[in-house]
Parts: sequence; structure tokens; C-alpha cells
Amino acid sequence: MSSFSNNAGVYGQTGFLAFCKRNYGFMFILLWFVGFLIFRLYPFASSLYYSFTDFNLLRHMTSTHNAVGFDNYAFVFTDDIPLRSLGITFMYSFVTVPLKLIVSLFVAYILNYKLKGVNLFRTAYYIPSILGGSIAIAVLWKAMFSNEGVINTIMGAVGLAPYNWLGESDTAVFIISALRIWQFGSAMVLFLAALKGVSLDLYEAATIDGASKVRQFFSITVPLITPIIFYNLITQVVQAFQEFNGPFIITNGGPDGATTLIALLIYNNAFRQYDMGMASAMAWVLFLIVAILSIVAFVSQKKWVYYDDVK
Repeated sequence: MSSFSNNAGVYGQTGFLAFCKRNYGFMFILLWFVGFLIFRLYPFASSLYYSFTDFNLLRHMTSTHNAVGFDNYAFVFTDDIPLRSLGITFMYSFVTVPLKLIVSLFVAYILNYKLKGVNLFRTAYYIPSILGGSIAIAVLWKAMFSNEGVINTIMGAVGLAPYNWLGESDTAVFIISALRIWQFGSAMVLFLAALKGVSLDLYEAATIDGASKVRQFFSITVPLITPIIFYNLITQVVQAFQEFNGPFIITNGGPDGATTLIALLIYNNAFRQYDMGMASAMAWVLFLIVAILSIVAFVSQKKWVYYDDVK
């Protein structure tokens, strides 16, 4: 009996080792795969399910939730509050993304020149992208533009009247957008790498032909770095539509909901009103919007993105 048990153990161990040997690639990613199932796929699928229910985080801890069909989605596209939030999010994204790309490309173009101490400037301009997404920087940004902040203090020193930057709808949105634009470091680094990949021979030939610097920039530089422009465009649009820290910390969605972006509205519904069903529906609407914009960008790239290795 003991001999049979020992043999079974040996065979079982051998079988397990053989399985690991045959599937060693899968064993390397097993930990990631389990984490993906638990922390990615399950929340993704459950949010889709909850978006069709009236699931309330507090009320349904002791009771079941009911299916409501597409009522949550109908509310998102018919009620004034989510529609206004979507409109503000679109305006915020379509303002900040182009300005951020323009600023980052302009700074990268300047830093591409061989200047004394240029590496120090490159590092200094990259720092905001590291710090800009943190809570501390959002709090500092709020303090700068408060009624008694640094900006109003400087304005008072030069004889200008202080302004309620965070209390007016137009300026509050501008402050939130300025924080996003200020975080241009990551896009700048990518543009800088792309600029260094452009052959100097092209510029020399254009100079001999009498092309100005402006003409060289738009006829040589921009077409050759369009793959990086495309990549930055996609990533910045996704980040802009998911913006949360700035509106939450600086203005808390105010004044009068003027800076309540869709990500903040999702948070309010989920963790202030505990309406997880509605929050899930809004999250899926946001996902679909970003997916559609990404698809449009990928389809349109055939007309304006130049890949030198594609014939």
C-alpha cells in the first residue's frame, strides 16, 4: 500500500514537472494572468452588468438589485446634468489636447538645438509631467489661484485688481486646462526623440534649394514625425477624457458644475450618491466615446501619418 502511494506521488510529481516543462512560457505569465482576471477582467465585466441594474452600494448590501434595462443609458443621454458634463469634457479635451501637443512640440523643437546646458533644460521641462498628476501639485495649483494666492498677490503688486479665478465658470475651466497643458513633459520627450531621428541631409538639401526654416518645419519635420504626433494624440485624448485630479482637488466640480468632467461625475454617482448602476453606465459611455475617437483616429491616419518603412 505504501509502495503504491510512493509510486503515485512520484508519477504525480513527474507529471506536474512535465506539465511545467511543456508550458514554461505560460508559467512565466501565470501571475500576471491571474491578476488580469481578478483586477481587470472581472471589474470590467461586472461594471457592464451593473450598468443595466439599479445597484446601490448601500441599499443593496442587504437586498438584491433589479434589472432596469437601458434606463441608465437613457438617463445619461437625456438628463441635463450628464449631458452638460459630457459637453464640458469634450470642450476640455478639444482645448487642452491640441494646445498641449503644440506646446510640447514647440519646446522639443527648441531643445533639439545644440545649446550649452541643454540637458539641464530638458530635465527641467520634463519634471512637470512627473509631478503634475499628483495630489500635491493640484493642491499647490489651487493655492496659487485662490483669492489670496500668488497670482492675485502679483496682480496686486503691479496695481491690478485681484480676480476670483476659481469662482467664475470661464476662468475655472481655464485653470483646470492650464494644469493639463503644463504637464507636457512626456509628450515633449517623445517629440524630441522623433526630431533627432530626422536626417540632417534633408535640411541641408532644403537649405540649398532656398527653403526657409518655417518651410522646412512644415514640409520636412512635421511629415516625418507624424507617427509620434499620432501616438501623442491618442494617448493625450484618452488621458484628457479621464481627467479627475484637477477638477476634484482644485474646484470640486464648481462653480455651479462648470468643471464637473465626466470622470468626476462618475465618482460622484458611485461614491457620494452610491448609485453604482448609473456610475457604471456613465463609465461605459465614456469608454465607448474614447473607443470611437480612437477608431476615427486610426482610420484617418492613412491620410496624414507618414511611415517611411511602408511602401
